[in-house]
Amino acid sequence: MSFRASVLTLYPEMFPGPLGLSLSGRALERGDWTLETVQIRAFGEGRHRSVDDTPSGGGAGMVLRADVLAAAIDHASSPDDPRPRLLMSPRGRPLDQRRVRQLAEGPGAVIVCGRFEGVDERVIEARGLQEVSIGDYILSGGEIAATVLLDAVIRLLPGVMGNAESGVTESFEAGLLEHPHYTRPAEWEGRGIPPVLTSGDHGAVERWRRAEAERITAERRPDLLASGRS
Repeated sequence: MSFRASVLTLYPEMFPGPLGLSLSGRALERGDWTLETVQIRAFGEGRHRSVDDTPSGGGAGMVLRADVLAAAIDHASSPDDPRPRLLMSPRGRPLDQRRVRQLAEGPGAVIVCGRFEGVDERVIEARGLQEVSIGDYILSGGEIAATVLLDAVIRLLPGVMGNAESGVTESFEAGLLEHPHYTRPAEWEGRGIPPVLTSGDHGAVERWRRAEAERITAERRPDLLASGRS
């Protein structure tokens, strides 16, 4: 069974976007995964299909209504749907490679793209939305974040990457950033390839790569080492 993605958004024209190209695009054409977009405004209230209202208690911006979003979620996902329901949100748990791999091993995901000032908390609770963040910054909406999440997941689906080993030797897979890479020419602008990589000694190559991964991680992301992920 292919990975099923349902994306709830006010801007369905943003999809598939980059997901229709390269690895994910070819996988979409093959049916390795499917994409459904649901226009939240189709479930809006009144003549103008209103989807938001002013925040209770006052304040700036508008809030996506619980009744409208719940109707869109119920349309996209039945109670017995095994797919997790995700809300792209800056206050969510940070997306990491472990979570990406878990999603890739599952049946798919229902992804809600927020807009405005936020989403009524009651629909998050009532529909079991799991909030997911892609970083400590604010975007105009959840669509770009949803694209990032799907790109990370789809490339790990069986058959999407030509070399399956690529998915297990990358940054974060072993709790470390990835080691440096080199290829021809052997000499470029006075810079050579480290001799160990052309020595033919596979054990030495693996030890060098591990040492370089640890060095780079210590320099750039010491938090990964501190967390004990390596």
